[in-house]
Amino acid sequence: MPRVAIVTGGGTGIGAAAARLLAANGLGVVVVGRRREPLDGVCAELGHAAVAVAADLGEPAAPGFVVEQALAAFGRVDVVVNNAAVIRNGPLDSFTRDEFDRHYAVNVAGPFFLVAAALPSLRASEDAAVVNVSSSVGSMVKPGSMLYGSSKAALEYLTRAWAYELAEDGIRVNCIAPGPVDTPIHATYSDDLEATHADLARRIPLQRMGNVDDLAAWVWFLVAPESRWTTGNVIHVDGGQVLGLPASAGG
Repeated sequence: MPRVAIVTGGGTGIGAAAARLLAANGLGVVVVGRRREPLDGVCAELGHAAVAVAADLGEPAAPGFVVEQALAAFGRVDVVVNNAAVIRNGPLDSFTRDEFDRHYAVNVAGPFFLVAAALPSLRASEDAAVVNVSSSVGSMVKPGSMLYGSSKAALEYLTRAWAYELAEDGIRVNCIAPGPVDTPIHATYSDDLEATHADLARRIPLQRMGNVDDLAAWVWFLVAPESRWTTGNVIHVDGGQVLGLPASAGG
């Protein structure tokens, strides 16, 4: 029976691209997100290989519900891709407690309790893998990104901790840390996307933003048989962003 992957934030962007590539490589996919319409669109492309589960991973009951739905649809869970995230940039004194709690509920608690809920199924799998999706700002200071960045740094720590703890169960845990990628998330904090994208691209040594396929390829590789002896890594897929500003940007 084919392996089954849960992909959160799967209705758009990196999650949708990862769901497509996992399905193309023979996995069943549970596509998870808050909004039903984009989830149904992705599943319509993938046919019987995918099911949609509408859930807000920031809600305490959501991780257990997602795993229950995955087991009801496919009877197993072999892969978890923690991609769902929220982001709002701003200075320290601009955030409310609710915004703080929301970032950590979705970006940290969601992945934590989803993996915990899936653990019995992952332990039963002969080829289990978890892929967390962090961000380059989990490793570098970027103005205004302290809340998002610190939540992603926490996810990177969890990657290493889970990899160590779950190695004896044969469960591999790795993380990819994207740089700026052309996804809808930028519209959640910018009123001028064209200017935002141009500014992001000029700050990257390879001189372009990433695209979702750049990241989906790494999601697939980290669950593929070829990476079977790889665990506990945070892999920067960011065009060199963490290296610093390119000379052309004044760095």
